[in-house]
Amino acid sequence: MKSKYNYYDQVNINNNLKLRGMLKELPYFCMMFFRGIEPNTSSRTRIAYAYDIGIFFNYIKDNNPEYSNTEIKDFTIDILDKITVSDVEEYLEYLKIYSKNDSEHMNKETGIKRKLSSLKSFYNYFFNNEIIKDNPPAKVKVPKLHEKEIVRLDPDEVALLLDEAESGDKLTKKQKAFHEKTKLRDVALLTLLLGTGMRVSECVGIDIDDIDFKNSGIKIRRKGGYESIIYFSDEVEIALLDYMEQRETITAVEGHENAYFLSLQNKRISVRSVENLVKKYSTLVTSLKHITPHKLRSTYGTRLYKETGDIYLVADVLGHKDVNTTKKHYASIEEERRRSARNKVQLREKPEE
Repeated sequence: MKSKYNYYDQVNINNNLKLRGMLKELPYFCMMFFRGIEPNTSSRTRIAYAYDIGIFFNYIKDNNPEYSNTEIKDFTIDILDKITVSDVEEYLEYLKIYSKNDSEHMNKETGIKRKLSSLKSFYNYFFNNEIIKDNPPAKVKVPKLHEKEIVRLDPDEVALLLDEAESGDKLTKKQKAFHEKTKLRDVALLTLLLGTGMRVSECVGIDIDDIDFKNSGIKIRRKGGYESIIYFSDEVEIALLDYMEQRETITAVEGHENAYFLSLQNKRISVRSVENLVKKYSTLVTSLKHITPHKLRSTYGTRLYKETGDIYLVADVLGHKDVNTTKKHYASIEEERRRSARNKVQLREKPEE
C-alpha cells in the first residue's frame, strides 16, 4: 500500500507534531510568535526557534532568583520587558559553556550567533506588534564569525572514495558482511552527491518516479519547499541504473514502496544513515579531513566552478537563492582566478629579445 503522504509532507507532519510538544513546555505567549512566523518559515526552522527560545527561558529560570520557583510554561509576557541589554549579553557569555541535566553544553561562534538571531526574531515579533515596549536583543551586536577554510575532497580523493565504496577492501570484517548487500546503493549515493551537489535531505527524499533516465534529470524538493529539476552526468546515470536493478528486486516496507534509496531494513534511508555512510568511507581515504555530505556538496561546487568559471550557474545548480552565498563559499577560487588573469590583457607588444 502506497503511503498517503510523500516524504516531504510526512517530514512536515512529524516536525509540526514535535513542535506542538515543545510548545507545551514554553510560556503560552510563545504560541503567538509561532503562529505569526508559520507562513514564512519551514517546520524545521520553527523547531530550531523553539529549541533556542527554550534555552533562553531555561537560562532565566536558572540564573534569575525572581523566576527560580516559577515553571517556564507559567512565565507571563511581561518578563520580556524586564530583560535588559546586559541580560542578553550575559546570556551570550553563558552559552559558551554551561551545564544542564548533568551534561555539559558548548556553543561555538556559529551556535551563539544562531541563538541570538532566534532571540532577535522572537523579540521583533512582539515589539513590531506593539505587545512589548522595548527590544533589547536588537541593541546587541551579532558576534563576529571568523571565516573557516572550506573543507573539500581533492580529485584524487574523490576517485579513492568511490573505489573504496565499490571494493570494500579496507572495511572491517563486520562491515564487509553488509557491504555486498549495500555496495551498489552506497556507490550510487556517493556518486549522486558528488556528481550533482544536492543536499543530503534532497537525496533521501528521492522517489523512484522522480528519476527521469531519458532526460537525465531528477525532481527534488529544495530547501524552502520548492521543486526543482537537477541533471546528472553519464557517470552518475550508470551508478543509478546499477542500483536500480537491485532496487527493483527489493520489497520495501509498507509506506516506503516508492523510496529510491532504502536502508537494510527496507525503509527509506535516513539523513543520519547517509551521514554515517559518508563518514565510514571517507575515513578510509583521509584522516585529516572531517568529511560530511555537505563537504561532498562543496567538492562538487568547487569542481563545477573551476570548470565553468560561472558563479551564477553554480548558485543555480546548488539551489542557492542568493548568489552572494555562493560567492562567499568559493571566494578563494575567485581570488585564484583573478590572480591568474593579471597578465591576460596585453597593452603593448613585448619587445623582441
